[in-house]
Amino acid sequence: MYIALWIMNISIGPPYEAVIKRIIEKGYAGNQTEVIRQAILAYERMLEDEELMLVHRAVTVEVSGIEAKKTPSYSFDEIKKLLKG
Repeated sequence: MYIALWIMNISIGPPYEAVIKRIIEKGYAGNQTEVIRQAILAYERMLEDEELMLVHRAVTVEVSGIEAKKTPSYSFDEIKKLLKG
């Protein structure tokens, strides 16, 4: 899959421009484009981590309910029978 994105000019404001400049000066990126690319990838990883944390939390709640006998549980064979209908 090929995705092309052309951004001719964006204005992010002085505080963000200063951060980008410091990142480049420290050698973490060679130019503004690299900073933006790295930021997008970091944001994606952060969102994935958040999603995993939410799934883990939901599973923990469900397992707690099963262990406390508040949520019914079914064997694999019971599920297969239900699905065959």
